[in-house]
Amino acid sequence: MGVKGKAALAILVLLLFLGSMWLQGSLDRHWESCLKSYNHFDNDPPLSNSSDVSVLGGEGEVALVVCPGQVFQVSLLLASLLASPASPSDVLLEPYLASWDELIKFMESLGPMVGLISQEIQTKTSIIRHLALEEEEKKGADGPTGAGALPSYSSVRLMIQAELARGLVDFQHYSESGCRTLLRLHRALLWLQLFLEKLAAPRSAGRLRSPSELCREAYQSTLAKHHTWLVRKAAELAFIAMPERGFFYRLVCVQNQEEASAVLHRVVRAIGVVYERTQAALEEHGMLDLP
Repeated sequence: MGVKGKAALAILVLLLFLGSMWLQGSLDRHWESCLKSYNHFDNDPPLSNSSDVSVLGGEGEVALVVCPGQVFQVSLLLASLLASPASPSDVLLEPYLASWDELIKFMESLGPMVGLISQEIQTKTSIIRHLALEEEEKKGADGPTGAGALPSYSSVRLMIQAELARGLVDFQHYSESGCRTLLRLHRALLWLQLFLEKLAAPRSAGRLRSPSELCREAYQSTLAKHHTWLVRKAAELAFIAMPERGFFYRLVCVQNQEEASAVLHRVVRAIGVVYERTQAALEEHGMLDLP
């Protein structure tokens, strides 16, 4: 059984487990206990302004603060995203991967089904980091090289240029290149960007739509087109177990939809800059359909 087959089977097994919880009416209790364990310092006092993360906001926006006791920190995510763009029209890989570290924590907080996706994404970030480490070790073994030369895996465009020059990118068959791996992360980033954008949207027809519905829509218009029928159906069913909005409010340390919209819009804009630059670099080199 291939990797995709194993992933699909794992999803189906987890769906049976979640389905039994749904029938027994225990999903609500599951999410509440999940958040309590995730925010394991709920009784900590609020942080003062001196503890604010150095993230500059515009248009009267208030600086984000570290959220006490949480593994996922929206302030760290935004800081990494804002540090990723480089001139000219490039993306630095270290803060880009650091952004993914926070996004992985975000997904893992949403439960076992979305956490399964985060495991696959973490594998992808590890591949690029491993390639960067290999390059560093090789350069160390070869002795000093040209002064001032930037490592190939320091940015998206440098990685693309280096892997093309070395013949590491296969346009016809699967290869574990940094470029092919980046493309998979790039596709997942669009899904998360769209999901967060939908979460930030105001009421529609007098109501706030459920995160489950919004995540399914975001998936259908992004990642679904790259997945098999079985994986698509399993993923869409998995979104049934998505927690309600109150969970997301607590996750980004806000009290209501208005505050959540302000925070999420900032994150979505920062993701958009990184996504567009990566999209342009991949498109310029014909890499949007690497197998």
